[in-house]
This record gives sequence, structure tokens and C-alpha cells, in this order.
Amino acid sequence: MLLEQTLAQIVIDKPATAPCSWLCLDRGYIGRRVYDHVWQIGMVPWIRGRRDERKAKREGAGARRWVVERSHSWLNRYRRLLIRWEKRADTYRAMLHFACGLIVWHRALSG
Repeated sequence: MLLEQTLAQIVIDKPATAPCSWLCLDRGYIGRRVYDHVWQIGMVPWIRGRRDERKAKREGAGARRWVVERSHSWLNRYRRLLIRWEKRADTYRAMLHFACGLIVWHRALSG
């Protein structure tokens, strides 16, 4: 598992006024070692199964997972990003920023 290395790469610090930071994970991360490490770095683990998410959504609470998967799905609509034609990293990064800008613009227009 690369959980420790991945969490060590977080470059954004939480605000001093925030009581805690939630870390949303899926059921694959259930285990004492994961819980201990997440608590040790000052985050609160939020691990729910899909059944629990559906139940919470029916009760009026919003989903707290699948943000990354949703974002990747939106980016996969742009074939130039899905199949990397660009050879230079700066050109690819420019197209990635352009696609993100288009996504935000479309989301803002749709309300």
C-alpha cells in the first residue's frame, strides 16, 4: 500500500482555524494500520461503503466520495487528454488547464 507515501506528498496545509480535515477513502482502506496512520497525521478517516453512501444520499446528505473519479470522467471527454498526442509536457499541461477551464465554464453556465 502506498497510502503513507501518498499522504506524505500533500502540499496543502489545513487552515489553523479548521478543527480537523476529513480524508474520504473507500472500503479498500479499512484496517487498523490505515486508521492509525490517518489519525497520526491529523486527519479523520471517512470510510463508507456504497450502500452507506446511497442511504445517506436518500436521507438528504450529499455524497462525500467519488470527487476524483467524477473529475477524471469530465476530463476523459476531451480526447486530446484521454489519448496523449502531445510530446511536450508543457503543451499537454496547457491542454489540461484549458479543459479544466472549459469544465468550470460549462458548470458555471449550467448553474
